[in-house]
Amino acid sequence: MIIVVGSVEGIGESFDRLLKVSLEHVHRSRAEDGCVEHVVQVDCEDPHRLRFFERWRDAAALKAHFARPESRTFVKEVGKLCAKPPVMTIYEAEETSI
Repeated sequence: MIIVVGSVEGIGESFDRLLKVSLEHVHRSRAEDGCVEHVVQVDCEDPHRLRFFERWRDAAALKAHFARPESRTFVKEVGKLCAKPPVMTIYEAEETSI
């Protein structure tokens, strides 16, 4: 399983637009093959920061997600709406039971 975590810091006057395009991206991504979970949340310690959490079946599914024109458009638009560059970290994980 692949886990992606990330965050973006919005600019006050454009935060509503950032939130809107982020939610649209999340909802669209959930319908993609291999998407297990995809969420965006407002950071309760910084109301201008959005945090993303994603789980993908495998690296191929995530690669296909990144290759979609809608994903590339989302990244470009977010870049214009942020105070600084977005942060993203990708992990390969194995589910376990304790």
